[in-house]
Amino acid sequence: MKYYLGCILALCTFFTNAQDKKNPFTLDANYFYGTVLEHNPDIAHLITDHPTGVILGFNQKTFGNKAWESRYNYPDYGASFIYQDMKNYHLGENYGLYAHFNFYFLNRNLKFRIGQGIAYATNPYDKVENFRNNAYGSDLLSSTYVMLNYDKQNIFKGFGLQAGISIIHYSNANFKAPNNSTNTFAFNIGANYTLDYDNQPDYIASTEDKKFTEKIKYNIAFRGGVNESDINDTGQFPFYILSFYADKRLNRKSSIQVGTDVFFSTFLKELIEFYSIAYPLNNVTGDEDYKRVGVFVGHELFINKMSFITQLGYYVYYPYDFEGRVYNRIGLKRYFGDKLFGAITLKSHGAKAEAVEFGIGVRL
Repeated sequence: MKYYLGCILALCTFFTNAQDKKNPFTLDANYFYGTVLEHNPDIAHLITDHPTGVILGFNQKTFGNKAWESRYNYPDYGASFIYQDMKNYHLGENYGLYAHFNFYFLNRNLKFRIGQGIAYATNPYDKVENFRNNAYGSDLLSSTYVMLNYDKQNIFKGFGLQAGISIIHYSNANFKAPNNSTNTFAFNIGANYTLDYDNQPDYIASTEDKKFTEKIKYNIAFRGGVNESDINDTGQFPFYILSFYADKRLNRKSSIQVGTDVFFSTFLKELIEFYSIAYPLNNVTGDEDYKRVGVFVGHELFINKMSFITQLGYYVYYPYDFEGRVYNRIGLKRYFGDKLFGAITLKSHGAKAEAVEFGIGVRL
């Protein structure tokens, strides 16, 4: 439970900004109907009907009072809630709480939302009572969703309409096995309401110099957490990661990165011992080193004090074969001043998650 409380606190730190009371906000509600995608044949038995649910959102509008707002075409930020009936007894129902951003395109008629949060699953895996649910190994899950809507606000006295598509992902990122996860593709339709609709401020045009240069910066990060192998009931173990990398800002929005990771994943130590005893024909001796070293390249997208990172890595020291030599990482960083930052990232091999990482670091 402490792990998930940490998730919630970190999400609050990452996404919460002080509201500008001069700016209005909007409320929206969507009904959705969809299907669970068979991204893994192991969950085929759980796809029996079309899930339904609702998405509720609270959105703080921006008008350019800060430079980053005009830089991203005046996005919204806010919080949202999702209720989803998975339409399968073994999966049950999910309730999720998220922080999100809305980005606008095509004269603000097309809205793209991305949200990250924590979901509660009412019927997770249990080896006796619900062994068929190999998608959710725990009742608390990490969840991400995206929406792409045609969005028309303030059609009549603050009321508007929207419709589009959504993808909702649930996973515990191998915090506890099993963890095959689910992805729901859905069509959504709904309404929105703009409070104080007749008193909207004007958008403030950007006055910042588009030219931006910065010297190469050097970063040190320490990440950690708890995870489990894909074998049920083998136990949860801590992991630690040291990262050293350089980054170069290309402009106000983006930077590129190159660096190295050193992984101390103790669940691998237990997994190696397990295979050496239980499966002697797999040629695992039990003496293999569980540590790994990788090199990576990456990109960082800066949004106010937050940033979104994507990295692609390759293990150069790889004594035990686990999920392949290529790995990837996506996640969020939150800067505290010019040098210190915190991070929540997901490390995986392709679509196969290994761990949610909680990190701190310094940018020199």
